[in-house]
Amino acid sequence: MMGLTARLSRASRGLAAAALLSVAAASPVLAKGPESVAPLAEKLQDAVVNISTSQTMKGPEGVPLPKVPKGAPFEEFFEDFFKRKGGSPADRKVSSLGSGFVVDGKEGLIVTNHHVIEGADEIVVNFADGSKLKVDRVVGKDTKTDLALLKVTPKKPLAQVPFGASAKLRVGDWVMAIGNPFGLGGSVTVGIISAKQRDINSGPYDDYLQTDAAINKGNSGGPLFNMEGEVIGVNTAIISPTGGSIGIGFAVPSDTVVNVVDQLRQFGETRRGWLGVKVQTVTEELAETYGVKENTGALVASVTPGSPAAKAGIKDGDVILKFDGKDVSGMRGLPRMVAQTPIGKEVDVEFLRKGQKQTTKVALGRLAEDEDAPKAQGKEAPKGNKGKRNEPNRDKKGAAPPATVPTIGLGLAPLDDDLRAKHGLAATVKGVVVTDVDPASPAAGKGVKVGDVIVEAAQEPVASLDDINRSVDKVRSAGRNAVLLRIEDNKGETRYVAMPIQDKQP
Repeated sequence: MMGLTARLSRASRGLAAAALLSVAAASPVLAKGPESVAPLAEKLQDAVVNISTSQTMKGPEGVPLPKVPKGAPFEEFFEDFFKRKGGSPADRKVSSLGSGFVVDGKEGLIVTNHHVIEGADEIVVNFADGSKLKVDRVVGKDTKTDLALLKVTPKKPLAQVPFGASAKLRVGDWVMAIGNPFGLGGSVTVGIISAKQRDINSGPYDDYLQTDAAINKGNSGGPLFNMEGEVIGVNTAIISPTGGSIGIGFAVPSDTVVNVVDQLRQFGETRRGWLGVKVQTVTEELAETYGVKENTGALVASVTPGSPAAKAGIKDGDVILKFDGKDVSGMRGLPRMVAQTPIGKEVDVEFLRKGQKQTTKVALGRLAEDEDAPKAQGKEAPKGNKGKRNEPNRDKKGAAPPATVPTIGLGLAPLDDDLRAKHGLAATVKGVVVTDVDPASPAAGKGVKVGDVIVEAAQEPVASLDDINRSVDKVRSAGRNAVLLRIEDNKGETRYVAMPIQDKQP
């Protein structure tokens, strides 16, 4: 027995030693990031620049110069001071600092953030060797992605850096930021990709990389590198209650940057693809009514007349599932995919309509910067109706019409001229108007308000209360507990709402 115990003990010690060796062998990988980023930083620093800008902030017009009595001791001083300043004492020079990087050393092309150079009278690029160059011109800028392309005239080719593919990045990959934090000059920080596809509500194409590599004020416009020395993002924003890094920084992914920079370089402006639809998120409740998973595709709330989508037969209520062979993972993904597609390219669009998948070909148009869906031109509500928007409509005898659909918890009425005038609705709008909303109802929680018009129910046109009731009964008999409503407001904006079906009241 003792011999067996001894053998087990020795075996245990052997296993423990093997385990220790295994841990020891693994520990360098688990405990360390890159052994050193010094060689990489040395190779890249010459291509990363500091950008300083200045602009004159004008004071209010008509500010009188101070009057100094003749012969006063400081008369000469005041006259010289204001002559040198050139006018109003309220005018002043404002300076700012940021970062950037060279993408074409021969041509002298530099990428930075638009907000770094916005409104600048003069832009100076400072290089790591201490030399400086004035920016000849801003080649182009894009406010939607906060990017700008600058041109300098170098005396000799500048060091430049290549772009990498941000799509290949994984959460947890090592990255390095180089920039000009707080105006201190070239600084290197290292971290990882903390998350991808972040939406921080800064623009229509938000798709940020999130990193914990320290990014501070002055890093804006600087590059975020992978460990191969490729630019995989442009550092743009931070979240911080103090203004300093707390480990939450955001970079525009290089796949977006490359597309924008190429367009700015060729045309001096962005030229984005245009489909001509307004879309909304497929929420959990909407997903149930469509029979798909939550956040699958993009729900078409409206189609612009005459747009590429309209010409291809895409309709309100369709759910776009694939665009140009790629899955549409969510509502915000579709605008990015469309914008990055060349104008005129014919693409396949797969969509879901009334439970059936269909595919159509769409030739993309060009997005105008001020492109917006047309709005209904309704009449202004009469002033006498102020403060009475939550009252049910009354007939000529002063009695409220029988217009309640208790199964969806709304007071409704057929549209007539009086209701159109009261709620500022266009003559082209057809449906039933909401006359009463219980503040505690699901409808109120979904933003339905008095004056909205239900134009479709269960993807069928609505012209009367009977149409609403038939749609509700149809949905209930199919075993679903919510009816899909298409709602239009007095501005012509449409959206879809999955309205829970309540038990019928006795």
